[in-house]
Amino acid sequence: MVKLDKIYTRGGDKGETSLGDGKRVAKHDLRVAAYGTADEANAVIGLARLHTSGDDDAMLARIQNDLFDLGADLCTPEDGRKAAGALRITAEQVKRLEDEIDIMNAELAPLTSFILPGGSPEAAYLHLARTVIRRCERLMTELAGVEEINPEAVKYANRLSDHFFVMSRWLNGKGTTDVLWTPGGTQTSG
Repeated sequence: MVKLDKIYTRGGDKGETSLGDGKRVAKHDLRVAAYGTADEANAVIGLARLHTSGDDDAMLARIQNDLFDLGADLCTPEDGRKAAGALRITAEQVKRLEDEIDIMNAELAPLTSFILPGGSPEAAYLHLARTVIRRCERLMTELAGVEEINPEAVKYANRLSDHFFVMSRWLNGKGTTDVLWTPGGTQTSG
C-alpha cells in the first residue's frame, strides 16, 4: 500500500505539503495540524509501550494502527478527488474502544477526586497521550466547522481520550495507585 523509496522530496521546502488526494496546502493548514497531532499522540503511545506487555501492549498496538488510519482519514478530504474508497475510521473501531473502556472500568477503584497525571511511567505517558488526542479532537471539530470530515473520526478521538484516562488508571494498579488531586492542598494560611 505504501512504498517509500526516497524520504526527502524537497516538495515541502516552500511551506506546503500534499494531502492524500494530491491537493497542495500550507503546512499550517488546519487539516494538516489535525492529522499531525494524531501522529504526535501515536508517538507518545510508543513511549508508553516501552513499559507495557501482554494484553495491555496489544491494546496499545491496535490503537497505534488506528491512529495511522485516523491520519489517513484526515489527510484525504471528504470532497476530494480520492474521497471514494478512502480509508476512514469506522463505527466498529469506536465500538472496540468503548468495549475496552467498559471492561477496564468495571475493575477500577471508585474515583474520589480528580487524578493528577502520574503514577507508573506507562500511566503518565497515557495521560500525556490523552491531552494530545484532546488537542487533536479540538482541531478536528474546528476543521469540521469549515470542511466536511468523517463523524466517526471525531467520535474515535473522543473515545480515545476516555480510553487513555481509563487505561492509565488500569495501569496504576486498577486505580489503587492513582495520584489524586487534593484541592487547595498546597495553599498556606496566614
